[in-house]
Amino acid sequence: MGRSLWKGAISFGLVHIPVEMHPAVRDNALDLTMLDRRDFSPVGFKRYNKGNNKEVVWDDIVKGYEYADDEYVVLSEEDLRRANPEATGTIDILAFVDADTVPLLYYEQPYYLAPGKGGDKVYALLRETLKKVGKIGIATVVIRVKQHLAALVCEGDTIVLNTLRYSDEIRPTDELKIPSARSKSAAISDKELKMAMALVEGMSEDWEPEQYHDTYREDILALVEKKVKARQTKTITMPEKEKAPASKGNVIDLVALLQQSLGKKPGKASAPAEDSEDESEEEDEVKAPAAKPRKAASKTPARATTPAKAAAKAAAKPAAKAKAAPARRKAA
Repeated sequence: MGRSLWKGAISFGLVHIPVEMHPAVRDNALDLTMLDRRDFSPVGFKRYNKGNNKEVVWDDIVKGYEYADDEYVVLSEEDLRRANPEATGTIDILAFVDADTVPLLYYEQPYYLAPGKGGDKVYALLRETLKKVGKIGIATVVIRVKQHLAALVCEGDTIVLNTLRYSDEIRPTDELKIPSARSKSAAISDKELKMAMALVEGMSEDWEPEQYHDTYREDILALVEKKVKARQTKTITMPEKEKAPASKGNVIDLVALLQQSLGKKPGKASAPAEDSEDESEEEDEVKAPAAKPRKAASKTPARATTPAKAAAKAAAKPAAKAKAAPARRKAA
């Protein structure tokens, strides 16, 4: 698991549980390096002093709070720790609530909590208690320089601290055009609802997270490997011209789509008879064989005649006539 990123204690009432915090997830995003397309050299960024434009090394960088324009109070890591040592060293449980009352929208980042030295028994006590009562703990914790709202949730034998978003960080949905249940434009028939429910039931299965993969990332890495094998290590693939999307009508036959999803043949079209006749006529026109084009005289293009060849042909014509004359006399 590696080094812990935070050490402190869970505190509620008079209970004090020493714990260590570890990241619960890892980022598998593609790590792409920015290159200069002219010579494919990596592009870097420099930290510089805005006063003299000179580069600044990490050891010379400190943190400050701007209390007025261009006026700062410098705060060291020790200052931040001493400001409120209790807040920076404890996960303070404020209340216990039912797990299903916290919407998923509030969950942000998970961390594993492991018991610290001498904390095995009280750690197990909190874990088993949360399981028995079916509750989660709502707490506050300071990580680095920010205080987080958090939920303590049991996952198997591990207590997970999941940071939560504050209510004022959740954007309202008032400005979104979301159809209400009574909206006429989004009215759903009983047949559509039953077929959708049948489709959901047919696709239902047990949750097995191991079967899901980041297929896009895998495809990109396969493409990288293919380019390396082909020695295309510095070739830029230029984008193709975008194709115009096919125009679609606004009317959607939802029942037909659901039937196709369920593996059934869609029913007859609900369009009027006149429309279907017009469509059949259009289909007949498309199916009718096209007239055969006239056969070309020659597929190969005519060769261009040079001036020298033209003169040679002109000189050859009188000689041919002279040879043909004696033959005619003999025949006579």
